[in-house]
Amino acid sequence: MNTEEVKNSIEDIKQELLNHSLYKNVTSIEELHVFLEYHIFAVWDFMSLLKGLQIHLTSVSIPWKPIGNPEIRYLINEIVVAEETDISFDGKRQSHFEMYIDAMNECGATTKHIFNFLENVEKTKNIFVSIKGSNLPEEIKAFLKYTFTIVEEGEPHKIASAFTFGREDLIPNMFTEILRNFQVNFPNVNLSKLIYYFERHIELDADEHGPMAMKMIDELCGDCPKKWADVKQVAHDSLQMRIQLWNAIDNVITKQLV
Repeated sequence: MNTEEVKNSIEDIKQELLNHSLYKNVTSIEELHVFLEYHIFAVWDFMSLLKGLQIHLTSVSIPWKPIGNPEIRYLINEIVVAEETDISFDGKRQSHFEMYIDAMNECGATTKHIFNFLENVEKTKNIFVSIKGSNLPEEIKAFLKYTFTIVEEGEPHKIASAFTFGREDLIPNMFTEILRNFQVNFPNVNLSKLIYYFERHIELDADEHGPMAMKMIDELCGDCPKKWADVKQVAHDSLQMRIQLWNAIDNVITKQLV
């Protein structure tokens, strides 16, 4: 098996996600706020997938020593630099999470839910306890639980699959669809930072991070059928979790319309 075969195996569920009703249902500023206030959790937990890869595939201990494949180390460190310290809309260094927070503030969406959640994580010192005890919709809890279960299992090829097929390979097309609808529905709302965030991700993931992540999968799986089977399953499950996330946000928006 190879990455192309994995991509082909998840094409149907990927198309289901790219044609989700959520994109067209975000038509008012209130609905946009709902989208941002829940989507931020996926922006945030993405970094734990990336950091999980960095922990397992590069040396982050002292005293330092080289570990693993130098090509994979390069791929991971390149992605970490861009995701954790990219150039923001204002020309300063920021993580993509911080860019998203700034974009939320710019258009009036509240950030209290994500920061209250992060404060609780600091308090409990246990991400699973915080997820279970949160007031988030069950589908979003399941989305977060899945991410951190994959990270906690500590198998690099599985983390890489969730990272690659559930995020990096998906994002350019998904964010293009989101961006297209936002630009049509909110022509008079200042979304400069949000549009910059989406455009930056589309650019990086399509041209750089996506291809890099595919190479990482190839390197990690090699000729091992078991690892390729795991990658295929995690790819499918990751997309299913994203559909559940979109369903949850869509349900909140739909209920507000009733």
